[in-house]
Amino acid sequence: MTERLYYRDSYLTRFRARVIDASPDRTRIHLDRTAFYPTSGGQPFDTGTLGGVPVVDVVEEGESIAHITASPLAANEVEGMIDEVRRFDHMRQHTGQHLLSAVFVQLLGAPTVSFHLGAEVCTIDIQREALSAEDVRAVERRANEYVLENRPVTVEFRDAAGDLGLRKASGRSGEIRIVSIADLDRSACGGTHVRSSGEIGPIAIRRLDRIRGIVRVEFLCGMRAVIRARNDFEALSGVCRALSCPLDEAPLLVAAQQERLQTAEKARARLAAELAAAEGRDLWRNTQPDASGRRAAERTVPALTDETRALASNFIAGGAAYFIARTDDPPGILLAASPDSGIHAGNVLKAALAKHGGRGGGSASMAQGSAPSREAIEAVRAELAGEPVLYSPQLTSTTPPA
Repeated sequence: MTERLYYRDSYLTRFRARVIDASPDRTRIHLDRTAFYPTSGGQPFDTGTLGGVPVVDVVEEGESIAHITASPLAANEVEGMIDEVRRFDHMRQHTGQHLLSAVFVQLLGAPTVSFHLGAEVCTIDIQREALSAEDVRAVERRANEYVLENRPVTVEFRDAAGDLGLRKASGRSGEIRIVSIADLDRSACGGTHVRSSGEIGPIAIRRLDRIRGIVRVEFLCGMRAVIRARNDFEALSGVCRALSCPLDEAPLLVAAQQERLQTAEKARARLAAELAAAEGRDLWRNTQPDASGRRAAERTVPALTDETRALASNFIAGGAAYFIARTDDPPGILLAASPDSGIHAGNVLKAALAKHGGRGGGSASMAQGSAPSREAIEAVRAELAGEPVLYSPQLTSTTPPA
């Protein structure tokens, strides 16, 4: 059994302890007492050193705590040192979560169902279908008002059988640890916490995600919130400089620019399709029929786009024609064939690709697919180009004539 020093003093970052058990390689250490917090309740473990050896993980094992060290720990009496910056950051985030969860209940009647404290952001899952922008502003404002009031945060140990007035029932028996924010929240919790709400620092709600009937709320406390706010401001200021507009006008100007861009893109796509159609018709006129009376054309293109398909469609629209387009990165191919060409594009391309480890298919007039390499696509292209594969008097044929 390990005495958990952090239960009574979260600010304790240096302690002495005795090794009571260790793995054969002495990298998994059990102490009689520890200030190291193990991963538990959504809060990550503390880091630091034992006898000068880095602690890389802290694991809860029933009533005991295992300290995983980067190298063997030889001593049986050790001094432990906690990473103070990491510890205090976790204290701020965790206490901020208690406060934020209490405000969600107070203002919206929305309980917290889970909590996660990450290296960069924290999240709480709220039992609610959705949150409006007004809800978020109200909760964030009220939470920060409680921070400014600097309410005491206290820890006590009580028997779980009593009427404890907890925000959420603990479900445990025997003695439990209760963390309270004066006149606001009482929660059963084994985590590390600050002494007053003022030490939490600013609380910022960052984003919302709807997940299976709940809302996941991402938030930051303390210096995390300050650093993120500064980064956001600098990024937005850069946008404003590029647009030559004041900060507050940036959203409207960006929306207007986006609308103009979408309109311009639609016009570009329309003109590109018209140009491709004209090129397809012109290409058919300038392509000489082969001995069978069919016209054939090939292109290597950067991608199989709508413009490529428009070119192909208008080429085969002249009749007795087929068209091949290929790409190298990623390896892809398109085959278009006119109804009177004797070629079922979907069947022919699917069969050719299958021979070379590729996949694809489509309709009688147009099909496309991909292969695992440029060499495979080139082999498919060569086969489709009539060397000699494409001709057949049957529209559904996938093999050359005998």
